[in-house]
Amino acid sequence: MNKQTQATPLAIFIAFLRLGLTAFGGPAMVAYIRRMAVRDKKWVTEGSFKKGVALCQAIPGATAMQVAAYSGLRAGGPWGAVSAYVAFTLPAFVLMVILSALYSKAHGVPELVSLFTGLQVIVIALMANATISFGRSYIKRKQDILLVAGSALYLGLGGSPIIAILCSGALGIFLYRSLYLDLESAAPVANKKISWKMIRPALVVFLLFVLFLTLLNFLRPDLFTLSLLMVKIDFFAFGGGYASVPLMFHEVVDVHQWMNNQSLMDGIALGQITPGPIVITATFVGYLFSGLPGAVVGTISIFTPSLFILLLVVPYFDRLQHNAIVQRVLRGVLVSFVGLLLAVTIRFALTVHWTPLSILIGACAFAALWKKVNILWVVLVGAVLSILLF
Repeated sequence: MNKQTQATPLAIFIAFLRLGLTAFGGPAMVAYIRRMAVRDKKWVTEGSFKKGVALCQAIPGATAMQVAAYSGLRAGGPWGAVSAYVAFTLPAFVLMVILSALYSKAHGVPELVSLFTGLQVIVIALMANATISFGRSYIKRKQDILLVAGSALYLGLGGSPIIAILCSGALGIFLYRSLYLDLESAAPVANKKISWKMIRPALVVFLLFVLFLTLLNFLRPDLFTLSLLMVKIDFFAFGGGYASVPLMFHEVVDVHQWMNNQSLMDGIALGQITPGPIVITATFVGYLFSGLPGAVVGTISIFTPSLFILLLVVPYFDRLQHNAIVQRVLRGVLVSFVGLLLAVTIRFALTVHWTPLSILIGACAFAALWKKVNILWVVLVGAVLSILLF
């Protein structure tokens, strides 16, 4: 059995900063983290890493970001988690700020219009592929189809995705009452006590973030509004980064009307040519909302709740993993995201002016994603074709 070694926060920061510079490819980033943290650095054992991935898939937030923080936590404690989280995000943040600044100044240039016209088709292919991937993972029973159809129809009629998520979680208790019946008896650590020391890091992060929000409320009420919006999105984004898209679409486009469908799709496209998770689109939204301060606030606010939840839940993970009611609620929530993604994909598709050429490019992009071609290459090739052909 391989042994776990410890590392300083600085060593963790440097390692994850290097990894963050090349961490393209959505869920494939988890494999990169595993190779570094388990095989190369031996900071995390194989068994602990597998449990960490299971935990990160069960709580809100971008899975790769959560896995990075979990690996940092195991390697260097709470400061290790913070170091990994910040370092892994930093390259994507810096690049997205640069791209957002260029976009805000030159998005009317004909060449860029052609570029984003084509990239919007690529985004639809990305969303369709994510919807099908979610569906293959979570649609197994008739009850799943019911929740998918209900959540998609509700969002399509203008309902709030958060209401859909909450209702799906509650319905999951009843719809899946025949599932997970053997979990309670299999719980290995039901009587393990949780000490104050184990949850203290989470509370420190929570208090610091509350202080951050308080200062924003007094100094920049507009940024306080932006921050609360991103917090809401992150708290309900179960199932990985793509789960944030329906929530962000509803809040940014429908509720606050800070940008239209096309602009958000442009931000999603830019997010796919940066390293890091798709939720880095929050940086784009924040920049267009209020420049660099908005980008900073949007980024901090979309990632901090996930870090808090991870630090809080890790000590309770075994109990939650073997709680039948929790698993039924979680299943209902995850299934609902298939419907939410489906509704947003259709909404995006309806905003695009389809031509035979755009249909062909979209179909080829979807086929490439289906065959597991790296997302970065799909977007880059799509960008070149868009400039040349549109």
